[in-house]
Amino acid sequence: MILFRATKDMGKMLGGEEEKDPDAQKKEEERQEALRQQEEERKAKYARMEAERENIRQGIRDKYGIKKKEEKEAEAAAAMEQASEGSLTRPKKAVPTGCGDEEEEESIVDTVMKFIPAPLMDMFNKK
Repeated sequence: MILFRATKDMGKMLGGEEEKDPDAQKKEEERQEALRQQEEERKAKYARMEAERENIRQGIRDKYGIKKKEEKEAEAAAAMEQASEGSLTRPKKAVPTGCGDEEEEESIVDTVMKFIPAPLMDMFNKK
């Protein structure tokens, strides 16, 4: 019996055909279906968890008067549209801080000068 098994395995290693299970295809389909079902259950579980979290978030927003990010963006867009209704030109873009203001540039230089040691400050003042 051991000899038979060894020759059977040798046939597989030498490129012979393996024994095929007649129910292999059926078992594989069942396995794939089980995997699909598990994936659907997992997605449903996480969807329920996210819904619960959103309910908790909404409760906190209501309690503290916080608006959702989308609501804030919608209100800002509506405000821009209302401001530009009577205008024939497009609304001006806001200038970021630090761009184009010379007063701020001078204040930055003054701030840097405060941190320079006294001996170096004397050298700058002599010129």
